[in-house]
Amino acid sequence: MKRKYFEGMTDQEFFHFCQEYENLKIERDAQGNIILLLPPGADTGHKNIKITARLQVWSEKDGTGLAFDNNTGFTLSSQAMRSPDAAWLTLEKWNQLTAEQKEVFAPVCPDFVIELCSRTDQLKEAKQKMEEWIANGCRLAWLIDPVEEKAYVYRPDREPQVIPTFDATLSGDDVLAGFELDLRILK
Repeated sequence: MKRKYFEGMTDQEFFHFCQEYENLKIERDAQGNIILLLPPGADTGHKNIKITARLQVWSEKDGTGLAFDNNTGFTLSSQAMRSPDAAWLTLEKWNQLTAEQKEVFAPVCPDFVIELCSRTDQLKEAKQKMEEWIANGCRLAWLIDPVEEKAYVYRPDREPQVIPTFDATLSGDDVLAGFELDLRILK
């Protein structure tokens, strides 16, 4: 569901707006439209925690960056504010942010994002969101569709790679060296 936000709403005003309605998941697209996202069902939430937990464990072992869950908002260079289901950011990028920037929707694009489709998501819109992540500097993005049991791997300057079955393992490539996700855990 999209709603046009108030003309002239600053990033700080938008952040406070989101805090005021903390029980809602809210994003903003590059055109300034506010997007109210439906909360996922229990099955999607369970699958998402499986993915996020694995990313966090890998991230702590690796030590070169930080993992984030689906409650984290990032302000992209396009001025969109997006909240991926899971994300990872290098320590180099994180350490360039001020303490104040870390307390709001950080003005940085994660190096890696995962979006997990739920039954209420429109696949076409989810794919557009993945292209937006890549256009704003994300180096690797996975769109996982448990309904169709397909995954889409996005990388800069390449067509998305379609993984046609959940009998596969996704690789973090050189962005997340050594990180893998066995899609069978989502069946």
